[in-house]
Amino acid sequence: MAGGLLLSGAVAALVTTALPAHNPSDVFDNPPPDKIVIDVATVNGSGCPAGTAAVAVSPDNTAFTVTYSEYLAQAGGGSDPTAFRRNCQLNLVVHVPQGFTYAVASADYRGFASLQRGASSTQKASYYFQGSSTTVPRTHPFNGPYNDDWQATDATDWAQLVWAPCGVLRNFNINTELRVNAGSTSPDKVSFMTMDSTDGDISTVYHLAWKECPAS
Repeated sequence: MAGGLLLSGAVAALVTTALPAHNPSDVFDNPPPDKIVIDVATVNGSGCPAGTAAVAVSPDNTAFTVTYSEYLAQAGGGSDPTAFRRNCQLNLVVHVPQGFTYAVASADYRGFASLQRGASSTQKASYYFQGSSTTVPRTHPFNGPYNDDWQATDATDWAQLVWAPCGVLRNFNINTELRVNAGSTSPDKVSFMTMDSTDGDISTVYHLAWKECPAS
């Protein structure tokens, strides 16, 4: 997928950028009509081997999704000792229509977990622009016994939204991780957590907020 996936739509940014104080008139109920172009520069990580992650953008520029087909962490039983942690880094090149900027309003993560009694797992995500500091990771814990779909949401209040820099093109990175700890589970029992979407119904959704850049 490196450098080869060109998508129309929008991606979000979580990097500190100096912008004027929020004026409600600057906020757009509807995103800009011109489509955003996203180049997926690289996809790296044990949770997203080549060809197993895909990005799609909503037609109205309000969200984009990432789907995985082999994102699974597990521990216990005959699991590979390194399988307890899986991660994925998406490096995206985003082309935004002139005069607009955007931010992540929220991110929805979903998957399935089967955790034995005494086992636990975590889902973690962080976001940053090339050349900027990584944001503080958002972490969501789960404890066994658990055998069901799971969902976690990272939400940000308007006052704390971090906007993409106006007029600057920088690669945007999304780092995610799944981690499973067998804990006090019987050694022959397997616990696992997935963030996969082989059926197309489970995906990570990033919801966007838009505003107009200040006049130069």
